[in-house]
Amino acid sequence: MERISSSKPRRRAGVGLALVAGAIYVASIALVGGADAKTDKAAKPDKVAQSEKKAPKKAAKKKLTGSELYAIHCGRCHPERYPTEFTPAQWKTVMLEMRVRANLPEEQAKAILKYLQEDSGTP
Repeated sequence: MERISSSKPRRRAGVGLALVAGAIYVASIALVGGADAKTDKAAKPDKVAQSEKKAPKKAAKKKLTGSELYAIHCGRCHPERYPTEFTPAQWKTVMLEMRVRANLPEEQAKAILKYLQEDSGTP
């Protein structure tokens, strides 16, 4: 009997927390939905159509440097190594294996290798 009566306050607290969480959820949905409706009303169809015409249809692709490609691709699987850790010949060997493992296109692999060899600090 004592166990049942002691669980009632816990149950009430749990129900109260669930109600508060539900109220917060409903309020957040209402606020987000209201914000979207306001932006839809503010945007006029003519202005939207004009802004789409002015925007370029294809964005020019930015060519990434060897250091940027190195940070993007090599940092996915392991911590980056400093270019000075290996000689240019060693970097070439490393890149042969890593190009296959990371599925890098040839031109990106060449840019990364060039960056690593130039900054290796040893002849």
